[in-house]
Amino acid sequence: MSAPGATVSGSLRRRLFLTIIGPLILITLGSAAIRYHQFAGLSQRVYDNTLLTVALTISRDVMISEGDMLKTQLLTSLTGALGDTLYYRIVGPDGAWITGYSDAPPRPAALAAAAPGEPQVYDSRVGAMPVRVLSISEAMHDRPLDGVVTVEVWTTVNQRRALSMELLGQTAIQFAAILAAAAALLWFGIHSGLRPLRRLEEAILARSPQDLQPIRRAVPAELSTLVAAMNGLFARLDRAFVLRDAFISDSAHQIRTPVAAIQARAEACLTAPDEARLRQRVAALAEAARAAGRLVNQLLSQERVRGRELRSMAEPVDLAALMAATTRDFAAGALSRGIDVSFDIDGDPRPVTADPVMLGEMLTNLLENAVAHGGAGGWIAVTLRFCSGEAVLEVADRGPGIAPALRERVFDRFFRAAPGSGPGAGLGLAIVRDIARAHGGDACLAGTARGCTIRVSLRG
Repeated sequence: MSAPGATVSGSLRRRLFLTIIGPLILITLGSAAIRYHQFAGLSQRVYDNTLLTVALTISRDVMISEGDMLKTQLLTSLTGALGDTLYYRIVGPDGAWITGYSDAPPRPAALAAAAPGEPQVYDSRVGAMPVRVLSISEAMHDRPLDGVVTVEVWTTVNQRRALSMELLGQTAIQFAAILAAAAALLWFGIHSGLRPLRRLEEAILARSPQDLQPIRRAVPAELSTLVAAMNGLFARLDRAFVLRDAFISDSAHQIRTPVAAIQARAEACLTAPDEARLRQRVAALAEAARAAGRLVNQLLSQERVRGRELRSMAEPVDLAALMAATTRDFAAGALSRGIDVSFDIDGDPRPVTADPVMLGEMLTNLLENAVAHGGAGGWIAVTLRFCSGEAVLEVADRGPGIAPALRERVFDRFFRAAPGSGPGAGLGLAIVRDIARAHGGDACLAGTARGCTIRVSLRG
């Protein structure tokens, strides 16, 4: 069970929220920066227009007063309109100072002279204090101001900046409110949208490890593929557990008899009346141990075939050389028991993609089965045929054969055509079919007039 707060839906909800809200925050900050520049430009244009109005007012007042200083009341009114301290200077036609402040802020060197009536606005400094300057020239024809008169007006920029910051603060509050509402709606939307996933997660977490039934809960279309994949996984796991339980049950049942035989024969060795009888009982004990070992090896081989990922073990294999070598090694031992083993190839040999270990074990099982059930005839024939798209391996013997009704059942695990019909536990042919099917082929029993022929097809 997952710890509270560590669920998949909770983690996904946080990731989705952060993934979406992060860019929104960045967009909001970017928008605020853009708005600040817009407000700064707007306030600058407003104050520049006000400066122009102030400059024209000063020009008219000075012209009426014929060069006198501005009246204190007018200067106070103009300063109040701007909100910042106001300074001015008027220069006559010959560049002589007429009225106002004698020291004006320095004019930028790159700023060209303007035509009469055209205002020029620029930033400058008076000491360490930044100011905004407006300069405008006018042609006057009234004495003593006959000629081009230049009016320069400058003011501090504190109020302008304060206005920009005030507008930015108002916008920031609006953006923050919008962002908070968007975050709340986003969290609610994600929470609601992921509710089916959370319910699915809760249903899975509530299951016991033994519950592998398919999930039948209604889910959105986006989750249907995930649920289908999980149901497929559950089905495969259920089948694997069924096979495992069947293997354990069958193995326990099959191993019980040879183990009991080993124990009984070992105890019989302890009570042997003489050495000759002891040797006889020890030989029987060894035979029982070999039978038990053979059974265990076959059980392990079959499970290895089922649990092995043959595709990862596959490689190009010289099938003709592998089958010939396996047959030759087996024939050396069979010859001592009076059994002749032959090997023939039909068609043009070619490599196949397969697991060589499994193929060698498959042929060994076929040969041992032929010896156990058809060796009385003293002849076993192995034939490898290369056909279009597949290779066919046949192992034939001259034994009593198998009834047509049982030719499919002999490939079942632990099935024997008749009790006491030779050694073995009925696993050899089951292993052969599993290996063949793992390589894209199959195994079957071919009908013959005499004996038995097992045919295995391999693709690759």
